[in-house]
Amino acid sequence: MTETEKLQKVLARAGLGSRRELETWIEAGRVSVNGNIATLGDRVGPEDLIRVDGRTIKVKAEEDIVQRVIMYHKPPGEVCSRNDPEGRPTVFDNLPRLNGLRWVQVGRLDISTTGMLLFTTDGELAHRLMHPSNGFVREYAVRVRGELTPEKRQAMLDGVLLEDGVSKFESIDDAGGAEEGANHWYKVTLVGGKYREVRRLFQSQDLDVARLMRIRFGDLRLPPQLRQGRWMELDPEQIQGLIDRVELKGKKYTGLYGRARLRHQRGSKPPRKARRGPYRR
Repeated sequence: MTETEKLQKVLARAGLGSRRELETWIEAGRVSVNGNIATLGDRVGPEDLIRVDGRTIKVKAEEDIVQRVIMYHKPPGEVCSRNDPEGRPTVFDNLPRLNGLRWVQVGRLDISTTGMLLFTTDGELAHRLMHPSNGFVREYAVRVRGELTPEKRQAMLDGVLLEDGVSKFESIDDAGGAEEGANHWYKVTLVGGKYREVRRLFQSQDLDVARLMRIRFGDLRLPPQLRQGRWMELDPEQIQGLIDRVELKGKKYTGLYGRARLRHQRGSKPPRKARRGPYRR
């Protein structure tokens, strides 16, 4: 019996985008399988011919995926989109060019928020890093206008009902600034990544966020040497830490294309390691 996988998962693993992004491509009729327009829910096997916008997609086996991950320091004014209809600069403009692959964004920051963004060539890794079940803690430095009373602090730690559900901070720590009133800095942590979640939590307590910067994702911290608009490549140990955390370790021959390749293959080359780069564009 031929083994199959979801179409969007196979395309994501090929580095074409996140699963969510690729689902919109399928709904828009941009993807075909064996000459037929694909639909959500389609499954594909190793012998199926997949095209995106008429271009044949060569799907790689899982063991051949080059799992590069880079950290980017987003400046204000850049949008987290590959193409912006208004012509504004995007977070993809300063990333290194790839041959035959695409950078997949891990999460988003709004146009005014600065700080750490992760990008990877492995769409399946990106999907798992973003999934709430993996519980990655995000840490932010936030400058707040207004007085954060003990009651307001406790409310945001206990949980606040927002438009899209209950949100809360895991911690709120003082980080300097005015003793009372305007321009006090805090460091906050939370699990999850709802739209403008940090800003909306403070707004629920009638507090205004003047500046917001993501400084940590899981165990990865934004280095002070990494200036805005620059990127750095994660080393193999850091990448392996992410893979272990989302339980991708040991998947060399567990996926559809890995199993099919193992049955017919006489030998294989190990995947290339990600090269470490300096702080750069």
